Amino acid sequence: MFSKVTNEKLQVRSDKSNTKSLSTILYCLFFVLFSLTSNAQCAMCRAALGGDANKAQAQAVNDGIVYLMVIPYILVGGIGYYIYRMRTNKKQE
Repeated sequence: MFSKVTNEKLQVRSDKSNTKSLSTILYCLFFVLFSLTSNAQCAMCRAALGGDANKAQAQAVNDGIVYLMVIPYILVGGIGYYIYRMRTNKKQE
């Protein structure tokens, strides 16, 4: 009797797992197909950086974007390192 209940539970879990993996695949496929057409730029940036005469200004804007992008990565990395240290300290105790 115990193996029958266990087999039924495994079957239910397997069905949920298949449904979840199918929905994940469809979700990823949807966003891959519809993200290809999204090519947007700020109207102000496009007007300021359009043309060949503004190479220095375009480089400055690119450097600013990279600078702004680094800050969140440093914060996430710091939080990840803090969590890693907490977990290793718990394992040593």
